[in-house]
Amino acid sequence: MSGAEELSREELLALVSAQARMIEVLTQRVAELEHRLGQDSSNSSRPPSSDAPWAKLPAKKRSGRTRSGRRLGKQPGSASSSRSLVGDPDERLEIHPNHCGSCDASLRGAEESGRQRRQIVDLTPTPSPTVTEYQRISKVCPCCGTVTTPGWDDQAVPVEHRGIVAAHGSPVRIGPETLARAALLTCAHYLPVGRARDLLEKLCAIDVSTGFLAGVRGRAARRLEKKFLVHMQTLLAGAPVLHADETTGRAAGSLRYVHVACTEYLTLMHVGGRGSDDIDAGGVLPAFNGVLVRDGYAGYEHLTQALHAWCAAHLLRDLRALSDADPDEQLWASAMANTLLDAHHAAQQAREHAATALDPAVLTAIRNHYRGALARGRDDNHRKPGALATDARKLIRRFHRYEDMILRFATDLTVPFTNNVAERAIRPVKVQQRTSGGAWRTLTGLIDFAIVQSYLDTATKWGLDKLNALHQLFTTGAWLPPALTPAE
Repeated sequence: MSGAEELSREELLALVSAQARMIEVLTQRVAELEHRLGQDSSNSSRPPSSDAPWAKLPAKKRSGRTRSGRRLGKQPGSASSSRSLVGDPDERLEIHPNHCGSCDASLRGAEESGRQRRQIVDLTPTPSPTVTEYQRISKVCPCCGTVTTPGWDDQAVPVEHRGIVAAHGSPVRIGPETLARAALLTCAHYLPVGRARDLLEKLCAIDVSTGFLAGVRGRAARRLEKKFLVHMQTLLAGAPVLHADETTGRAAGSLRYVHVACTEYLTLMHVGGRGSDDIDAGGVLPAFNGVLVRDGYAGYEHLTQALHAWCAAHLLRDLRALSDADPDEQLWASAMANTLLDAHHAAQQAREHAATALDPAVLTAIRNHYRGALARGRDDNHRKPGALATDARKLIRRFHRYEDMILRFATDLTVPFTNNVAERAIRPVKVQQRTSGGAWRTLTGLIDFAIVQSYLDTATKWGLDKLNALHQLFTTGAWLPPALTPAE
């Protein structure tokens, strides 16, 4: 074989090698692009509202739960509920047959053989508002001639009207029931002021101005600032487990952050920036020394007096993003997700059996699987080029560094698996922002929303009706939760 032939063979081998390297680079690039394009609320921190409805695919299986085999909906044999006939209807109409359906004979005076009842429940026309007039009468003393005038807050005025009548301003005031219903529409159901005004007029037959409705939230917030906020700060600071989260809210043309500290029965929100001082401004976390369930935001790291637990739902989304992008090369991500879910199921079963801790052998197996998945991830991504491998190494370092935080739910059965309690509590911020045209006009409006929503969410968690809670707020004062939980 000649030297020229040997040279061409070497060139051919070099060309093949270069092409192989190019194919590898392009394959990695395609995986990275697919990883970016495939991100949605199920595998990233993006909110569900950012998912395009026309491109949304059926959700993939996210947990290790299996189908029970039961059909959807109400199960056979389970209790049902429906309206029952009332014994004293407001009106009763009887339907009599006039002629026989067979021979057409008259049935006047015929014997009754049976009776069936049906009732229709409907609304009556909305009555006009009730107007109560208070007349303050001045009297002249017959002895000294002094004119005495009672105060508008005299004991003769019912307690539910006393504060409203005594306030300065117009001689015509709006009563507490209207205030409560206006707040129910604008604060509890997140309606824009214009639509709330229309509904209040149609459903309650009372016509108020948009300015009145726009100020209802502020009036409620001022009442809550007196006792409710301090009471909630004291209760939450003594909770054994606390959930914290934050979300953005646009107000007065700037981006703000709404922070929440909550439990299963208590919610307290406040507005600020995103730094540690803003987090502490809520008055709860600086004094808290229990277990703090949160996401991976570094702003909470200064709270060293508390034990921290990492929300597993966030971690599962991060793992799923890697696994979806490259399932063959990121097997460790699937293994780690399965480990977390298995640990979650083990913790659930232990709680159902009233256990105070996981069996040591079970906990050891969980840690072994956890560290084994990390070892596999390190080997598979060692010196591997590409953004996907870089993201994998970053996530591996996180799991290694924060192992105790991530597995807190398994080592302490009082700690939940996710931070869903805080995420549910703070979600109304986004709902109200969308219905308000994408932003609050003023920062005060956002602050007032956080205060009133804290009150309504806490009342709901305790099983109170929102309208009743608002009525109490505008009459005798804010309802205050008596303890951390109803059982106490």
